Amino acid sequence: MMNLLSDPAFNQTQNYVLFLIFFAISLWVTEAIPPFSVGILIIGFLVLIMGRSDAENAMQYLQTWSDSVIWLFLGGFFLAEAMKKTELDLLLLKRMLPKFGKNPQNILLGLMTLTAIMSMLMSNTATTAMMIATVSPLFVTLDKKANISRALLLGIPAAASIGGMATIIGSAPNAIAVGALENIGYHISFLEWMLMGTPIAVVLIVVFWRVLIKRYRISATEQLEFDFLQNTVTTPDDPSEAREHRTQKAIVLVILAVTLFFWLTAKWFGIPIAAASGIPIVGLTMLGVIDSDDVRKLPWDTLMLVAGGLALGLAIEEQQIASHFVNQLSHIHISFVTLLILFAFITVVLSNFMSNTAATTILIPVGLSLLKVFSGDISPAILPLVIGLSASCALFLPVSTPPNAIAFSTGLIRQAEFRLGGIVIGLLGPALSIIWVTAVMLVF
Repeated sequence: MMNLLSDPAFNQTQNYVLFLIFFAISLWVTEAIPPFSVGILIIGFLVLIMGRSDAENAMQYLQTWSDSVIWLFLGGFFLAEAMKKTELDLLLLKRMLPKFGKNPQNILLGLMTLTAIMSMLMSNTATTAMMIATVSPLFVTLDKKANISRALLLGIPAAASIGGMATIIGSAPNAIAVGALENIGYHISFLEWMLMGTPIAVVLIVVFWRVLIKRYRISATEQLEFDFLQNTVTTPDDPSEAREHRTQKAIVLVILAVTLFFWLTAKWFGIPIAAASGIPIVGLTMLGVIDSDDVRKLPWDTLMLVAGGLALGLAIEEQQIASHFVNQLSHIHISFVTLLILFAFITVVLSNFMSNTAATTILIPVGLSLLKVFSGDISPAILPLVIGLSASCALFLPVSTPPNAIAFSTGLIRQAEFRLGGIVIGLLGPALSIIWVTAVMLVF
C-alpha cells in the first residue's frame, strides 16, 4: 500500500513519514501493542528521522508533550481524580438521581444524564465503571436479564461517550481537533466548544433514551426503589477523619468552580485555558487533596496517545504529505457539504474498529489540507470539529469504545444488542454535528 501511495517526488524524510503513518495505522487497528505505546513510538521515530535531516525543527515533535491541549487534559484528570477520591461523583449521583422519580423510564434517563454530565469532566471509561458498579445491586434486585437491566447497560456507556462530546476535555478526539486548529492559528475556547458540543449531546442522549424505551418496552408505571444508593457514599467513623473528609470535599468544590469559571471565561479575561488548568494541578496538590499515589493513578497513557497523535498530525502538515495527495485529487470537483458528510461518516466507521483518537489523528490533517482546494469564506474550523464530534458516535460494537467493553464484560448483554443504538447514533450524530457546527460557525 505504501509503495502505491509513495511518489518519486517525495524526499527520504517524506517517505519515512508516509511509512510511519501506515505503520501506526496497522498497530492501532491490530492492537499489536497498546495504543499509548504507538503514541510514544511516533514521537521517538519522528525525533530520530527529523534529527538527521532537520535537527533544528526535530524538537517540535517532543514539544507536543507541553502542548496546551495536554495541560488542559491534565487539569481535567486532576479534577476527576479529586472527585473520585472525595466521592463527590457518588454524592452527585445519590443527591440527583431520586429527583428523576421512581419509574424505570425516568431512572434510565436520570442515570444516562448523570453519566453524561460526569463524563464531561471525567474519563468516559472511569465514569462508566463507576456508574455500572454503583447500579449493580439493582441488577441483583431485579432479574439480571430484565429489560431495564439491559437498557441501563446499554444506556450508561452510550451516555458516557456522548457526554464526552460536550467539552474539550471530555474526549481525546476533541483535544486532537482543537490542537490541530491551534497549529494553524485558529483558537477554540472551552465555552465555544461547549456551545457546539452540548446541544448535540443533549439531543443524542434523549434519542438514545427513547430508542431504549421502545426497544425494551420500559414501563412508565412500575416503581423502583433506590436502596442500592444507600451505601454508595462512605463517612469515616472517626470525627477528625470525617471533618477532614468534609474539608477536602469543600476544597475540591471550590477549585472545580474556579477552574470552570476561568475555562468558560478565557476569552473575556485573556487567560489561556491551559494556564487555568494549572489551578487544579497546583491547588489540589498544595492543599493535600491529591498525593503522589493519586498522581500515579492518573491516565498518563491517554496523554501519551494524544501527544503522539499531535506529533503525527504535525509531521503530516510539516512534510506536506496530505497536501501532496490533495493536489493529485484537485481535479475532482466536490462540494464542501459532500466533503463534510464523507469525513463525518468515515470517522464513525473507522472509530468503530480502531481507537477514535487514532482515527481523528489520521483524518484531521488530511481534511485540513483538502480545505485548501475550496475558495471563499469557509471556516477552517468546521471540518476538524465535525470529525472530532463524530468520533464519539461510534457505538456499534462492544470493542468500539472502552465504555461499551465494560458493559459487555458483565455478561448480561449480547453483542447484537449494541447494533440498533450504534446505527441510530452513528447516523444521527454526524448529521447533527454537520448541521449544528456549520450553523454556529456561520452565525458567530
